[in-house]
Amino acid sequence: MATHNPAPPIPKTMSGVILTGHGGPEKLEYRTDLPVPELSPTEALIRVAAAGINNTDINTRIGWYSKGVKTGTSSEATSASGDRTDDDSSWSGKALQFPRIQGADCCGYIVAVGSSVSSSRIGERVLVRNMLTTYVNKRPFDCWTFGSECDGAFAQYTKAPAAETFAVNCPWTDVELGSVPCAYSTAENMIHRSRVTSGETVLITGASGGVGAAAIQLCKRRGAKVIAVAGADKKSKMQELGADRVISRDSSIVAALGKMSVEVVLDVVAGPSFPELLEVLKKGGRYATAGAIAGPIVELDVRTLYLKDLSFFGCTFQDDEVFANLVSYIEKGEIKPHIGQVFKLKDIGKAQEVFQSKAQSGKLVLEVK
Repeated sequence: MATHNPAPPIPKTMSGVILTGHGGPEKLEYRTDLPVPELSPTEALIRVAAAGINNTDINTRIGWYSKGVKTGTSSEATSASGDRTDDDSSWSGKALQFPRIQGADCCGYIVAVGSSVSSSRIGERVLVRNMLTTYVNKRPFDCWTFGSECDGAFAQYTKAPAAETFAVNCPWTDVELGSVPCAYSTAENMIHRSRVTSGETVLITGASGGVGAAAIQLCKRRGAKVIAVAGADKKSKMQELGADRVISRDSSIVAALGKMSVEVVLDVVAGPSFPELLEVLKKGGRYATAGAIAGPIVELDVRTLYLKDLSFFGCTFQDDEVFANLVSYIEKGEIKPHIGQVFKLKDIGKAQEVFQSKAQSGKLVLEVK
């Protein structure tokens, strides 16, 4: 059992950041008088120690998931006006409820549990599965993102279904563990869904970001050869993480690799370069996506899709084993954290600004105290 810091007395109020509506960073409000969450019988109360910064937090804030948005995440974030009210502005396709405490990544300590949860869990250091799932008759019925359809980790305390909290026994720091849930589970889910196996060549776009960097490590642990697409200044870091080859994101992928040269593409970028990704896939190749930071609207020649017998995987819902496997990789020492910079919770606006600049390699994490 992973136990660490003893739990201090639980206060009635806490500090945290609430999202008051769709728009720019001005919609993030740091407060010191938020109520500590109350538990249902099946939930656990967690004292948050660290929470990572992710695209999904920013995308939700700016309403980027709305079908009315046609641009990449950076341009939309820059022009966010705060007046978006689309019913499909959250990733689930439903209107977001405000105020909302965001934060998909949570590393923390269980300090209280509901009446149906064993009190022996108090004191565990845990990660919260960021993709929460409701089951009916043992089959997945619905899923939602921690920090989107429910309050998340951008506060001193949060709550989650006890079944969705995973004790982790490892020497990593809280900040290091706080970098894992969203980025690593997204990467592992794409790898799981596209069935990456030993000896295959995998092309990873956006490789210097949280998901891309995680995908490099997770593909290497499966014995795959990794080609990373990233900024030229990130080459040495990508190689350090395990990339066998690094292609500058400003270069032509087809010119660099040649047509039909890889078995799998893991893509979080999309945008104008999308057609090249299909060109470098071999016949029978697999394309998996979980993001579109360069733009969601792409040019697809359907003939390329069917004449090459390609398989496409849109990756959001995660099978149960995805997150459980991640925890096992951490505890076995098979992956390592990739931290770029650490911020205080009250500096979340600055942290997201740095995140959007894409100048920083490595995960940006908020330290919560």
